[in-house]
Amino acid sequence: MKNKIQYKNILKISYFKYAFCLIVTLFCGFYGHAQLLENYIKQAIENSPQVKAVELNYKVAEEKINEANTLPNTEFSAGYFVSEPETKTGPQKAKVSIHQMMPWFGTITARENYSSSLADAAYVDIVITKRQLAMQVTQTYYQLYALKTKQKILQQNIDLLKTYEDLALNAVEVNKASAVDVLKLQIRQNEINEQKELLMGDEFATESKFNNLLNQEEQPIMVEDSITILEEEPFLTMNDLELHPELEKYDQLYLSIKQSTKLNSAESLPNIGFGLDYIAVQKLPNETFNDNGKDVFMPTVSVSIPIFNQQYKSANRQLKIQQEELKLKKENRKNELDSRLKDAIQQRISARISYNAQQKNITQAKNAEEILLKQYETSTLNFRDVLDIQELQLKFQLKQIEAIKNYYLQTAIINYLSN
Repeated sequence: MKNKIQYKNILKISYFKYAFCLIVTLFCGFYGHAQLLENYIKQAIENSPQVKAVELNYKVAEEKINEANTLPNTEFSAGYFVSEPETKTGPQKAKVSIHQMMPWFGTITARENYSSSLADAAYVDIVITKRQLAMQVTQTYYQLYALKTKQKILQQNIDLLKTYEDLALNAVEVNKASAVDVLKLQIRQNEINEQKELLMGDEFATESKFNNLLNQEEQPIMVEDSITILEEEPFLTMNDLELHPELEKYDQLYLSIKQSTKLNSAESLPNIGFGLDYIAVQKLPNETFNDNGKDVFMPTVSVSIPIFNQQYKSANRQLKIQQEELKLKKENRKNELDSRLKDAIQQRISARISYNAQQKNITQAKNAEEILLKQYETSTLNFRDVLDIQELQLKFQLKQIEAIKNYYLQTAIINYLSN
């Protein structure tokens, strides 16, 4: 029991360490940002029917430990002699028996250990489910942030195009621009409006998904107005993947098979039974000896020997095969997690590179825009160049938001796998 408590504490520490590292990574100087996300994660875990379901499954597994500490049913039997056997002390009238089989020494302990190992495996499911839910909430949060922020950027560009449209209308009046320039600006606004409306639909679907993760009624989700990427890549300490709960689950299942092997060996041993028979005897008439009509009490002992024990041998062979199967499954899953972790690290690096590149591009596009506007003060404004610069600027802004989203999506995966 002490080892079991220590094991649970290790898993709890592992989960809270994961949550802590996630929040610290996201903090990055933005306390409100991290606090808001942390509250969402906490709410999702508290309300999640999936988490509650695995917790109930664990309670069932714990209760099976008590179920293991039982003996076979006590047997009672009673009979009445229709044809009464005659004895020297009188005719036998009825017989009552009680009998109890006892498993071999250590069998009940083996059952409890087996049930306890299954409960430990069920507890790992709780840790895995909470970590996966935290990752899903985090990723959906950043997807929602990206959708909302992109819409703001699109609206800013629509407003900017309206300003250019006013300039174009003024230029038309003084023959410095044509009506075609005005129409091109209006067409561009229509295109951006279309993008914005499509993003609104995506936002609605993502908010619905987020509300489902929180297990709450449909309502608007608050996200931060501005999120950036750290200037330097955070120091990453990757623990051995062997400590990851998904792999720990295989270790616990392997342990349960070992306990099952011990239980199977214990059950293949003989069972001992103890009992007591009581026979009611009627007195003989006209007899005066001392034992006349004396009832009979007979203690009994029985042994159940599994002579034909092929089933136990077969069970042991099956358990050995299952152990080998679990080893291979664990090795395969470890390779999958390792590949996923390395891929997430590389994609996060790529997101940072993209973010920095778009930041430079946005700065240069704004500089080009300022140059064009200064030229307008002294000469004709080239609205084709204006549209080109505006389109480039919008492209860079949207790609930068996409880079921020991808950066934190991969961060959530890294934290799930490496902490």
